[in-house]
Amino acid sequence: MTTSPYEHHEYDVLIIGAGGAGLRAAIEAKQRGLSVGIVTKSLLGKAHTVMAEGGIAAAMGNVYADDNWMVHFRDTMRGGKMLNNYRMAELHAKESPDRVRELEQWGALFDRTKDGKILQRDFGGHRYARLAHVGDRTGLELIRTLQQKVVSMGTDVFMECKVLQLVHDASGRVAGAVAYWRPTGEFVTFAAKAVVLATGGVGKSWKFTSNSWESTGDGHAMALWAGAELIDMECIQFHPTGMVWPLSVRGLLVTEGVRGDGGVLRNADGERFMFNYVADMFRAETAESEEEADKWYDDHSAGRRPPELLPRDEVARAINTEVKSGRGTPHGGVYLDIGSRRSAEFIRRRLPSMYHQFMELAGVDITREAMEIGPTCHYIMGGVKVDADTAATKVLGLYAAGEVAGGMHGANRLGGNSLSDLVVFGRRAGVAASDYVEGGSGPDGFDWGEVEAAVDRAIAPFSNEGGENPYDIQRDLQEMMQANVGIIRTGDEIDHAISELETFTQRVKNLSVKGGRAYNPGWNLATDLPSMITVSKCTARGARDRKESRGGHTREDFPKASAEYGTFNLAHTIDNGAWDGVITTERSMLLTMPDELKALLEEAK
Repeated sequence: MTTSPYEHHEYDVLIIGAGGAGLRAAIEAKQRGLSVGIVTKSLLGKAHTVMAEGGIAAAMGNVYADDNWMVHFRDTMRGGKMLNNYRMAELHAKESPDRVRELEQWGALFDRTKDGKILQRDFGGHRYARLAHVGDRTGLELIRTLQQKVVSMGTDVFMECKVLQLVHDASGRVAGAVAYWRPTGEFVTFAAKAVVLATGGVGKSWKFTSNSWESTGDGHAMALWAGAELIDMECIQFHPTGMVWPLSVRGLLVTEGVRGDGGVLRNADGERFMFNYVADMFRAETAESEEEADKWYDDHSAGRRPPELLPRDEVARAINTEVKSGRGTPHGGVYLDIGSRRSAEFIRRRLPSMYHQFMELAGVDITREAMEIGPTCHYIMGGVKVDADTAATKVLGLYAAGEVAGGMHGANRLGGNSLSDLVVFGRRAGVAASDYVEGGSGPDGFDWGEVEAAVDRAIAPFSNEGGENPYDIQRDLQEMMQANVGIIRTGDEIDHAISELETFTQRVKNLSVKGGRAYNPGWNLATDLPSMITVSKCTARGARDRKESRGGHTREDFPKASAEYGTFNLAHTIDNGAWDGVITTERSMLLTMPDELKALLEEAK
């Protein structure tokens, strides 16, 4: 191999991303005796996996003996509105219990039942209590356990190292990657016989998101540029109540418990508007007081919960309508008010985490003032199209697992399935990548021309006098995507977004960055923007071409699900491997499900 002009490392398996999927893949390859390198643009232990609080879904039957993989499979397929890769859902349901027990063997301290089994809790969309948990910090425990295992095995970890692009050999097989050190700005190359993408989500392309700064769609974009396909990019999960202001807590989720304990939603006019979104129900504006409206609802709702506790998509749709109708708050949300309805002592006792979190992080006293909230981008079901059994992409030597991979969750993800997805398919990616390496199918060479081209693109903003500030472009992109490709979409808005994204492509080419490369956040953002633009284009095109409403994709102009559109995924490819290339969208037919699995879906409807 040609001598690298940059710091250079060689591995059997290179893993990009240090969340649950990446760490589990690393463990599998390391156990096979292969050399493994993990690259993360953040710090080890800071992956977005730690934000998963509720639990890890696995049909262990510890609380309800009737639970089994078949029920879990059925729940997952129904939750995904049948857009799932059925084989991924099947493998996930069958293998999740073993992955949880494995975590326990490696040191995870799960909560226990009275007889010492792993305790499991109820969660939305699951028929039985099946989420193994560690209080409300399950993701943190999962990362702690896997990280300790990885480190104990002597795995090389490159922290604060941002991968720019995958590199091929002469025949088109993936041969490694080119990256740079965030602390110094110096470039580094990695040659590898196989690469596993485990880079997480895409939420930072939206103004309001629960995702952390790392979630810029790097893995999605790099896979597409390298020749892989993306599917289901239009299917994005929005949580109805995330903070929109102050900036210090923007995107932070507000638990449904606030509404469950009496919190109500008000628009900028002070109106408790959710009454107006319940069909054939008393309208709040006809009441002489809010107390009268509350009393009417209590007397006539036949035991139903208050309108603030309608399903998440309905609450989010109502909030979206209020904002778009000009009744939103100054920062583009609505108010969630519990302080005027419950005592301070009640709030501090029932919602201690919410109270302390917002007091400490934002100076908001929820016992006295309303929270400014709105729909928040939370999770993308779409991702790299992979083979269910091996997590392999269509590009030889490239694998993907976790949120960056598509297919497992279909049009909507059930709570708790995200963590079990990480360990089930992280392991499978590690197994398949190792098999590929041991089979001698690795790359032949390393395209240094691709490396130099990526380096030249990365440093170009430093020599561009008078160009745009990357923060201006990011702000405008987030606001545009939130407004036009948010939780509720229309054809006209999506068409506007597609047109605007072409303008953003040109703006990114005219970036200007000041200062040096060492710890330069403006430059770091400049290198993220091509990925953000790429995934936004795929999401917008998928949203345009899926003319129905299904799961995490809602079209106001096509409000119902269509039998026709339930038979295929929308798959995206890009020409020439260039980030600014032409994206093509085609229908990719779903796998034909075996009769025995179809029969499971007919049970207990």
